[in-house]
Amino acid sequence: MTYTEDNLIPISSLSQYYYCPRRAGLLLIEQQWSDNVHTAEGSIIHQHVHQGNRETRPDLVRLRGLPLHSLRLGLFGVADSIELYAAAGGFPVKGMEGLWETVPVEYKHGRVRDELEYEVQLCAQAVCLEEMLGCVVKRGFIYYAKDHRRKEVAFTPELRELVRRGAESLHEMLRTGVTPPVAKSRKCRECSLQEDCLPRAKTSAERYIKELWAAVEKGDES
Repeated sequence: MTYTEDNLIPISSLSQYYYCPRRAGLLLIEQQWSDNVHTAEGSIIHQHVHQGNRETRPDLVRLRGLPLHSLRLGLFGVADSIELYAAAGGFPVKGMEGLWETVPVEYKHGRVRDELEYEVQLCAQAVCLEEMLGCVVKRGFIYYAKDHRRKEVAFTPELRELVRRGAESLHEMLRTGVTPPVAKSRKCRECSLQEDCLPRAKTSAERYIKELWAAVEKGDES
């Protein structure tokens, strides 16, 4: 299936989906948004990164704020940074001489850690670049601002499959208009949408009903 430009979904929604499907639904379908310290720090970092446009060295070109899209997966977004390394085994890039390896870089706040949703988001950027530039993107980096360190991510077949499945699930979610139900986890404590999601509401309602039935049954027995 090929999508049109009118029904593309933000690449960032993939990260939200693999963090929590319900969070992705609240953002994508219900247009809910609330900031906390984590989202605010992330916004500041991205604004700072996107201020520069291009940095050129003899064997490295760094592009910032590059628009991305994939009509095959129905995704669009903006890359924080794309690094082009002069490489004999690379691919031609329009307007540039020689062959180049294309490497996306995603900036995140906090310290280096393993976060599947970030790796899926970065891999989705690579898929977009491959479609746009006709190249193969084998790796990328996630830069963690607090540690000033990078984590390299290899774009394996398994990670690419997660991108494909996630994109399909998001489009199906948007088509049906159904936000996934609450699935409580430790991530709820760090989520900026707690008041919109109400992760404890379902549990509280179930507890209330059980207590009500218990009281009714106790009254019948007496």
